[in-house]
Amino acid sequence: MTESTTRFGFVQFAETWNGRLAMLGFVIGIATELLTGQGILTQIGLG
Repeated sequence: MTESTTRFGFVQFAETWNGRLAMLGFVIGIATELLTGQGILTQIGLG
């Protein structure tokens, strides 16, 4: 990798990791709902 290659901003590398972390967060949220029986908003006090 050269110094001219950037990893920040709207580049493919950053967008790929953003998507991966979003999917991971979604799966963790669904798993938390299944384990506790409460929705995410209820767990943080908004529901």
